[in-house]
Amino acid sequence: MPKDTSIKKILVIGSGPIVIGQGCEFDYSGTQACKALREEGYEVVLVNSNPATIMTDPETAPRTYIEPITPEFVEKIIIREKPDARLPTLGGQTALNCAMELHRSGVLERENVRMIGANADAIDRGEDRNLFKEAMIRIGLDVPRSGIAHTMEEARQVARDIGTFPLIIRPAFTLGGMGGGVAYNKTDFEEICARGLDLSPVSEILIAESLLGWTEFAMEVMRHRADNSVVICHIDHIDPTGGPTAELMGGGRPRTVRKRRGVSGKVANTERVAPPRTHWGMVVSREANLGTSPATSRMRAARAKTARLMTRLTVTMPTFWL
Repeated sequence: MPKDTSIKKILVIGSGPIVIGQGCEFDYSGTQACKALREEGYEVVLVNSNPATIMTDPETAPRTYIEPITPEFVEKIIIREKPDARLPTLGGQTALNCAMELHRSGVLERENVRMIGANADAIDRGEDRNLFKEAMIRIGLDVPRSGIAHTMEEARQVARDIGTFPLIIRPAFTLGGMGGGVAYNKTDFEEICARGLDLSPVSEILIAESLLGWTEFAMEVMRHRADNSVVICHIDHIDPTGGPTAELMGGGRPRTVRKRRGVSGKVANTERVAPPRTHWGMVVSREANLGTSPATSRMRAARAKTARLMTRLTVTMPTFWL
């Protein structure tokens, strides 16, 4: 796609302090994006409340605001800086929540600020657990029995419909699953649901039957509106679902790989993205000087190219946890 010359100034939203579920990967990707955007000639304005990160170094962006990443503060920055576009996809849940609140309140429309990287509809489809569940059912994938609740009475009805413990409770729009948990009995269920409803900014929780002990893997997909797309990777979780987090890119038996590619193809098709043609794995250079190794050079070039593409994306799907 050609460069969008109507955009001159871009507001990049960081992730703030590193917390569980939202870590240093956002600092890295955001820093690389700022550099790539500046190389393309865009003026970059950065908002990040974390001063102890490389992202807020003076070399990253010519204008940096170390302010709380809340709709109230970001609105003031938008009014002052008057950016043409806002990039919310490099700051984790914090930036996405802030972007959606500014969208719903009409601030972005009033100030004529476009959301790039992901529009409001794409964020909703990725973040709303019910919408995502419906998309998976439409393409014929099995999903755990589940239901959405906004009150304790609705939560109890969902539990009665599922009919068995343990149950997984996941609040909507919270960082790293904050407020969620596994309910093994009615007492746990009442406590976790009440906490989840309180912590969710939209007072919404997903209640699902447990898959503890199953094999878990993640798939990352990215595309833009011209249907240029890529499945970045699929990642095995070495430990069973519910166990300690440990990940391995690639790997697995051939039969498992074929099944995984089939599932990724179905998911990609419903979001109009292309499944991977080959099995992905990690390549580590044996050369001592990584700065001059061919593998490192290719990775650096790929990172820079991906960051430059972010300005032209309108749909970026988050990690799919299947």
